Amino acid sequence: MLLNLRRLAAWISDLRLAILLLLCIALASAVGTAIPQGDPAQSYIDAYQDTPWLGLLSGQQVLQLQLDHVYSSSWFLALLAWLGLALILCSWRRQWPALQAARQWVDYRTPRQLSKLSIAESLPCREPKTSLDRLSKLLRSRGWQLQQTEGRLAARQGVLGRTGPLLVHTGLVLLMLGAAWGSLAGNRLERFLAPERSLDLLNRDGDNQLTITLESFGIDRDPAGRPEQFRSILALTDPSENKPSQHEISVNHPLRYRGITIYQADWSLATIRLQIGRSPELELPLQTFPELGDQVWGLVLPTRPDGSQPVLLSLESEQGPIQVFDANGERLALLRPGGAAVDVEGLPLRVGSVLPASGLLLKRDPGVPLVYLGFAITLLGGGLSLIATRQLWAIASSDQLHVGGLCNRNLAAFSQEMPLLLAEIQQG
Repeated sequence: MLLNLRRLAAWISDLRLAILLLLCIALASAVGTAIPQGDPAQSYIDAYQDTPWLGLLSGQQVLQLQLDHVYSSSWFLALLAWLGLALILCSWRRQWPALQAARQWVDYRTPRQLSKLSIAESLPCREPKTSLDRLSKLLRSRGWQLQQTEGRLAARQGVLGRTGPLLVHTGLVLLMLGAAWGSLAGNRLERFLAPERSLDLLNRDGDNQLTITLESFGIDRDPAGRPEQFRSILALTDPSENKPSQHEISVNHPLRYRGITIYQADWSLATIRLQIGRSPELELPLQTFPELGDQVWGLVLPTRPDGSQPVLLSLESEQGPIQVFDANGERLALLRPGGAAVDVEGLPLRVGSVLPASGLLLKRDPGVPLVYLGFAITLLGGGLSLIATRQLWAIASSDQLHVGGLCNRNLAAFSQEMPLLLAEIQQG
């Protein structure tokens, strides 16, 4: 039984299997990037009904394979768990014993033992013990750790580098734990807010946790009128604080507040202020018209008291212009925000202004601290892994000083350094 468990552990921690798991995770991440994530189920059925994804998968198959939420799917989390277990077993079976072995001193007692090492030199000298003392002082001055006994010494340098692979594995495991925790316990909310509108975030008990109020929203446009940047001024009201705090967010500049990240994700047109005849200025909601274009908003407005002879007001930006069409699709008028009234089907219409809405994406990811910590530990471990661990032994015999060495990285450089070291000893 114990033998079977060891074989299983050896198979799970095999490097080839770990590489295969990494390739599978990378492939799954690519699929998650190619297919929109988190949309309503019907949208996948409609999108891939006539043209299957890659010519293979229909919308129903995409849903069955959980490709609409790859990063929180059961099979993706199973891949992460498998890779994490492989890294833990590899660290336990290989990296930890290697670190323990590097921390222990190895005592070679005869020149014959040194001759079998990767690097071995013999230096003829009249006073081998004096040369051994010179070597000891020289190594200490260069930061080597020494253990010296009568007639021989052992030295090592860069043992800290042995912790690198172990730290890399630890960091990767923390990264995967943080990603899995965020996928399972995180929350995501997308909302469009018009200026002076608020959004209340409730905790699990139904109590108000945070109130987000959009104070203003602006769109920076280039000379051609195309949007370049979106900016929102938010007022956050915490029930535990006396007054709200004001913050600005924009694309690529989110706000992080008590575990919640607020992104400037999108924009829309919320309402249009319209004066019909001699009526006061009315604020009417706008809706999207996908059949007219990707970013086309408007409203249907009757021009008669009985609701007959409707016209369509459509626009593409808050700056206008607003086009007016009749039921046959013929353009009747062109209105501009703040402009003069225009007669439409015998009814004067005037547009006061168009109110844009800010598209906010709110994410709560409790795994982010673990992800950052794992990333930092991985970088630290990768840096330490670059440090070469060098070991050197020297034995003084009757008329020679025998020196041997090992190095786990860049052995060629160490083999070139050894003769220079012995030359310094000869020169005294």
